[in-house]
Amino acid sequence: MLKLAALAVAAALAGGAHEQGFEGHSERLGGKLRDRVEGSSWHPGCPVGLDKLRLLELTYRGFDGDRHHGRLIVHRRFDDEIVAVFKRLYRLDYPIRNMELIDRYGADDHRSMAADNTSAFNCRFVAGTQRWSMHARGLAVDLNPVENPYVSGSHVSPPAGEHYADRSRHAPGMIHAGDAVVRTFERKADWEWLGDGSRSYRDYQHFSADGR
Repeated sequence: MLKLAALAVAAALAGGAHEQGFEGHSERLGGKLRDRVEGSSWHPGCPVGLDKLRLLELTYRGFDGDRHHGRLIVHRRFDDEIVAVFKRLYRLDYPIRNMELIDRYGADDHRSMAADNTSAFNCRFVAGTQRWSMHARGLAVDLNPVENPYVSGSHVSPPAGEHYADRSRHAPGMIHAGDAVVRTFERKADWEWLGDGSRSYRDYQHFSADGR
């Protein structure tokens, strides 16, 4: 009887550990959330309507090793795929610094990057152009922007990422060509990484549906 009781306790503990694993789901934008993003990260004239966007509620592993709850907004065409991506990253123990909607930063990309915030949808142009970013379509994710900065010549964004512009380093949260993070986005969502050196710049944080 004691042995059976011990097994029952072990099973219960195992079940509890399982419950502390990854959780992720997709839902429509509605209510207070919809009110929050209108006039902030979304506005009339954006290339995608609010009805085509989905809120993802995701578990992620922080740099402290603990479970955290984050949120992203992506196009509904890829909601299941991006949930699968972050489920895999969680199982790989890939650390993420922060994951809040960019509205928390006034829809300001620079403020979000400076906070090392992993983000997705934001109705904005590609910097320095009048061309819509893939973020404006909900088809891009920027992952740990401080550890994975945008680099063009001597320009590094965010400035706090300058230390990580040297990609010979292998610090937690960094992304490198062919690593498990890149492979996960490729296999789960068929999204391309912009840090591979095939362009005049390297956007180490950026994954998107068609590489823009």
